[in-house]
Amino acid sequence: MPKKTLRTDLLARRRAIDHTLWQHGSRAAQLRLISLEAFQRAACIALYSPIQQEVDTELLFATARSAGKQVLYPLVCDSSLQFREVTETGQRTPGAFGILEPCRFGEEHSLTSANLIVVPGVAFDLQGHRIGFGKGYYDRCLSQLPKHGTLVGLCHDFQLLEQVPAEGHDIRMQYVVTDKRIVQVVTGTMPD
Repeated sequence: MPKKTLRTDLLARRRAIDHTLWQHGSRAAQLRLISLEAFQRAACIALYSPIQQEVDTELLFATARSAGKQVLYPLVCDSSLQFREVTETGQRTPGAFGILEPCRFGEEHSLTSANLIVVPGVAFDLQGHRIGFGKGYYDRCLSQLPKHGTLVGLCHDFQLLEQVPAEGHDIRMQYVVTDKRIVQVVTGTMPD
């Protein structure tokens, strides 16, 4: 199935999720991610602010901050992403596309400082490939890094497919975490 069709179908399905089910699924997915050794070890974590029923990240933020971890969030600047530290949830305001973003005047942090990068997506597959919203912000950002921390795709289980259309230059996730499972792409195993 072409990317555009997959994107349209999965976004419609995601927007149709009942709010209570979204809350329960988001909590389950976040708890699974928190259980990863990569999350436990990380001193600096990059998160996203959810839109259109994406898996929430507030529990990840609260857990990271209470453990003394630095947390970065993206903001859209022209055709690229910049990352700023956020220490309180109120430090984000609606920005590009209505997404909560950190203050534009805060200190920019290189994404290379993040040990763990939680990446949103419309779809992921078992090989770690990702389909985003189609604007290419994360693809451009990650491809420009000389090195990066552990990449984790976070999504609802129905967004994790057997295979999605991928290109040779696509950057793969090392883990895909859903409300029902963790897929470790590096070894292809699915730990509990």
